[in-house]
Amino acid sequence: MATKDVKDVKDVKDDTAVAAASESKLYTRAEVAKHADPKDTWIIIHNNVYDVTPFLNEHPGGEEVLLEQGGTDASEPFEDIGHSTDARQMMESYKIGELIEEERTGDSGKKDRDWSSGTNDEDNSSSWRSWLIPIALGVLATLVYRYFISAH
Repeated sequence: MATKDVKDVKDVKDDTAVAAASESKLYTRAEVAKHADPKDTWIIIHNNVYDVTPFLNEHPGGEEVLLEQGGTDASEPFEDIGHSTDARQMMESYKIGELIEEERTGDSGKKDRDWSSGTNDEDNSSSWRSWLIPIALGVLATLVYRYFISAH
């Protein structure tokens, strides 16, 4: 019986999350561009629209950083800084909607790094592969050299 109750609670949470996601307000880039002043500042990060006006005075980098990006897509500058997991969680409270489907970029933020673990599987596999080729070439060159030296 307790298992069924837990499952029902989970279903309710899942349904609530789906409903919240489907009710997300959609904006165009032109609409976001109208909100680029200190009294009303919106930015786009990974196709999501954020009203950062209440956060201007609290931003650790200063309000100028946010005002500079106001009304525009700030995804690249946001990622260039390397914001923490806490910052990424905090920004969710300022989310007011998403870009309309036609104006979204290919980078939806779905490939965000897992900053909590400090590693990324794609980067690790690429890293060891970058060492594998030179090592293999070195071994091959050594074998070829030894073969020709011992043959002559």
